[in-house]
Amino acid sequence: MPTNDVNKHYFNVFTGDPRKFDPTFKGPIYNRGCTDILCCILFMLALLGYFAVGILAWSQGDPRKVIYPTDSKGQFCGQKPLLFYFNILKCASPLVLLELQCPTTQICVERCPDKFMTLVKALGNKDDREYYKQFCKEGVDMTKVTPEILKNGLCPSLLTPSKNFTRRCLPALESSKGVVTVGNKTTFTYDGGQTINATDLLEASKKSNVVVEARAVAMRIFEDYTQSWHWILLGLVIAMLVSLIFVLLLRFLAGVMVWVMILMVVLVIGYGIFHCYMQYASLKGIAGSDVTIRDLGLLTDFSVYLQIQQTWLAFMIILCIVEVVIILLLIFLRKRLRIAIALIKEASKAIGHVMSSLFYPLLTFALLSLVIAYWAITAVFLSTSNEPVYKVSNTTECMYSTNTCNPETFNSSNITTECPGAECLFAFYGGETLYHKYLILFQFYNLFLFFWCANFVTALGQVTLAGAFASYYWAFKKPDDIPAFPIFNSLGRALRYHTGSLAFGSLILAIVQIIRVILEYLDQKLKGAQNKCAKFLLSCLKCCFWCLEKFIKFLNRNAYIMVAIYGKNFCTSAKDAFFLLMRNIIRVAVLDKVTDFLLFLGKLLIVGIVGICSFFFFTGKIKMVEVAAPSLNYYWVPILTVVIGAYLIAHGFFSVYAMCVDTLFLCFCEDLERNDGSSDKPFFMSPELHQILSTEKSTEEMDHADVPEEKRKKVTPFCFGLL
Repeated sequence: MPTNDVNKHYFNVFTGDPRKFDPTFKGPIYNRGCTDILCCILFMLALLGYFAVGILAWSQGDPRKVIYPTDSKGQFCGQKPLLFYFNILKCASPLVLLELQCPTTQICVERCPDKFMTLVKALGNKDDREYYKQFCKEGVDMTKVTPEILKNGLCPSLLTPSKNFTRRCLPALESSKGVVTVGNKTTFTYDGGQTINATDLLEASKKSNVVVEARAVAMRIFEDYTQSWHWILLGLVIAMLVSLIFVLLLRFLAGVMVWVMILMVVLVIGYGIFHCYMQYASLKGIAGSDVTIRDLGLLTDFSVYLQIQQTWLAFMIILCIVEVVIILLLIFLRKRLRIAIALIKEASKAIGHVMSSLFYPLLTFALLSLVIAYWAITAVFLSTSNEPVYKVSNTTECMYSTNTCNPETFNSSNITTECPGAECLFAFYGGETLYHKYLILFQFYNLFLFFWCANFVTALGQVTLAGAFASYYWAFKKPDDIPAFPIFNSLGRALRYHTGSLAFGSLILAIVQIIRVILEYLDQKLKGAQNKCAKFLLSCLKCCFWCLEKFIKFLNRNAYIMVAIYGKNFCTSAKDAFFLLMRNIIRVAVLDKVTDFLLFLGKLLIVGIVGICSFFFFTGKIKMVEVAAPSLNYYWVPILTVVIGAYLIAHGFFSVYAMCVDTLFLCFCEDLERNDGSSDKPFFMSPELHQILSTEKSTEEMDHADVPEEKRKKVTPFCFGLL
């Protein structure tokens, strides 16, 4: 067999046979049937199971366990919203870190004590007795003697001035000239004569809640959101308007806008480099600015990092690297930029005739928000569907210490006689029932269905847009032959005929994603392990599955385009899309990916503009609106929110362009195989798009001419023979 025939044989194995001319083909097929029915049924059953898990979680869970503190009986502090500790000093015990519970009686109160008072003093005065009673257990008889009340643990022996901190009454600690005080006192005495230092209360307060610092940061962040939410909303609206204006300008001035976009991205990053250098230079010589980030460690106040030189130096280096990479890419891709710009122009025309496509991302966003909300709410209810678990708490040695107990029968048990002073206190939420044993599986199922549903929503959007843009491309007389309401027609076809195919592709991607989650979980578990071989193997698996996920996303995207056009099942569509891309592998590399790069620069430009404006506004550097800028704990909170939101908004608009380019590209390749431009087999592409083909072909031929004859003979059948 001749060499060329051998090459052609192997080539067809990986690329399939080209499309043949079909005079009846006019774009997306309307007479189609349901595809991947079994997967559709499986998806529906999985959704029913998902709803069942949600209903079960909502019936068993109680989010108040996360929001409200719990007293020693496991009851929430609702009408009495604050938690009061009888003896805050016991919270300094190491048991707090082991059992996540302070080993002292805790009750819910309406307000925190605001003055010093001992039980002995309170019993001697009627007004003090009534004041003291609100910090005792319900039903306490204040006419009893002090030893009896303290023995039964009905009241605390001492009250100290306290403040509400994360719904807990903690000592009102203050610092005066480096000395810790409580109510202007450094020491105070219990009824038993024990003298306590204010520093002891400080240590106890720190350990009374293991996550108190994290909650404090969360509260400050929440406070920043309450102060700046309207400005954040305004920033997101501006980002949406900028994105919309940018897309509309692309419709009419695609070539000019792309070059302006490239120039603006380079200038914005260049300004970032200049700003970082100026900040770096201004900190030179200032005391404390030469401290390293490593010396500072992890701080909740990120503004501290901006006061050291190393931070701005790191920012400047990162921006320089990004700038150099972008400039080098632009230099190397300079021959392809004109072709990619022409393709964007063609996509702009398509979007101009299907303007409703610009608003479809709103539906995708709404559906994704619904999926995320359902997953998050179900996860919270599942995690809070445990029952209260009580354990024996005792400050002295006791054989029953940390054993589970029943508060209703505890006082009549033999534990109180063998361990005087022992209490049955609420420890945490758990359970021994069958439902509680399988909670982790329910959480796993919740996460898996979240991935599946989120991927399904994304796939639905891709098929819908692909069907609409394919209707535009295969309309011979544009716009007369474009069907009415192409978005709605495409969405209807996708839901009516191809729910199973969308579920199939989404399922494959969800399986890979859940495997990646499991690998991340194992990686966290093995962080402290010394087995380097296991770590290496795990890292390899993580890398492989990351690459696999990217490949499946790329293949699914093109498979959905073929589903939208031909109405075949997922596997057949994926095979056809893969073979079509392989037959045009050069064009995929030099056209499609360059276009994606240009669209990414557009998103980067919008994010950069909005991010810089929000930075100057929230830091009060704009004198005109300095008064309007809110006072914040962390100004990076609204800035980061606006930047992330701006990227998501820009991504939503530009994803329409990206899907349009991908659809036109596949249709373009199909058109080349089906037709030859003659009167019998005319191209469906526009003359401008045909010009792209000619330019791209001539470019490839020029590149091909530079290859030596010996090498050209080897590569022609496999690469340039595609053209």
